[in-house]
Amino acid sequence: MNYELFYNFAPLFTYLIMKKLGIILFFMTAISAVVSAQKVQDLWPDGAPNDNGDANDKAELTVFLPNEKRATGRAIVICPGGGYTHLAMQHEGTDWAAYFNQQGIAVFVLKYRMPHGNHEVPVSDAEQAIRLVRQHAEEWHVKKDDVGIMGFSAGGHLASTIATHAKDDVKPDFLVLFYPVITMDEGFTHRGSMVNFLGEKPRKKDIQEFSNERQVSRVTPRTFIALSDDDHAVPPINGVDFYKECYRHDVPASLHVYPSGGHGWGYRASFDFHFEMLHELKAWLQSF
Repeated sequence: MNYELFYNFAPLFTYLIMKKLGIILFFMTAISAVVSAQKVQDLWPDGAPNDNGDANDKAELTVFLPNEKRATGRAIVICPGGGYTHLAMQHEGTDWAAYFNQQGIAVFVLKYRMPHGNHEVPVSDAEQAIRLVRQHAEEWHVKKDDVGIMGFSAGGHLASTIATHAKDDVKPDFLVLFYPVITMDEGFTHRGSMVNFLGEKPRKKDIQEFSNERQVSRVTPRTFIALSDDDHAVPPINGVDFYKECYRHDVPASLHVYPSGGHGWGYRASFDFHFEMLHELKAWLQSF
């Protein structure tokens, strides 16, 4: 046997085996996520506030609870992206359930209503989602002071809006942002998200108020931000500016900029830095 040849190729064999195991784990995770949803909760059983003109657009919360023995009491409300026109409910929503549940974290995927120019519609839905999680804290084995919010793209704008504007029982305890829309400034925003959120002719006051990098304060919750340097849909400066303001205001924050990947990768294993990203997010979650 040529041992020198074996040792030369051992790292390659190890890499291929680990990659295959990673793929298998990914599919096992996807399967477990499908079977672990406990219920779909109507967010407004008595009727929703802030009409958006679409009677068929219903806000819902899909509940994924970890095994009771594994539950840590931590919970996260997930806001999928979609430019405030639709929602990427799978790879920016339900696909994340098993990843968090395996860490003992309860997951609540929010199907929020589209604003159609009325920003109060999705904002009220996101606030109600956090309120509902805390109201059911005992039933769902959740600690009221450990409820976070996570958002992707336009969902990242919604999540950062809640993190910087909400108060009292609807303010989140931590924030996770993936390639987020942050600013409403014409030069750097995602225009479609801005128009859908604020309308075709937004007031300067609203542009200022919902440019969330301008709303960071010392009480903004600790934040994890992940994005790709080559994102041509939502300029990376959105997430970078939010991190900068967190730093300026002494808010604990972690910024992860990957060299490639573009926009919208979510939980997709095709993202080149998928496993690194999952490891980094898990490490951050374990840091507090």
